[in-house]
Amino acid sequence: MTAATGHHFARPGNRFWPVLHLSGFTPRLLKPTEQGELLAFGLGITNVVARATARADELSPEEYREGGRLLAAKVTRLRPRWLAVVGVTAYRAAFDDRKAQVGPQERRFGDTRVWVLPNPSGLNAHWTAATMAEEFGRLREAAS
Repeated sequence: MTAATGHHFARPGNRFWPVLHLSGFTPRLLKPTEQGELLAFGLGITNVVARATARADELSPEEYREGGRLLAAKVTRLRPRWLAVVGVTAYRAAFDDRKAQVGPQERRFGDTRVWVLPNPSGLNAHWTAATMAEEFGRLREAAS
């Protein structure tokens, strides 16, 4: 759906946009078509790997590593205070950190701190919208 619409987390039922709002990052629930409004809230959005897939496990280890390299270069250039990676599996693969867990990471890119957030896909059912919003909220509090 993301590839078809050109908007992140566009599949109906994906919990990203509701969780972003529930956690306090946005003052209202945004639609995927409103992703451009994130900048007004001091947020940005991008992909670790630019190729759209239905499931994260459709990406190769090489694609993840190359995506991680490109993302690290982008973060080093743009110098945000925080980089949030949605999905611990994606983070582990992109940055070769097999022991990473959801939460703040030791790794930094220059002065940019890193936080891994749970993947809001419905396939990640052991995280509820409420528990994801708590974790997103932990990052929001750390970033403020």
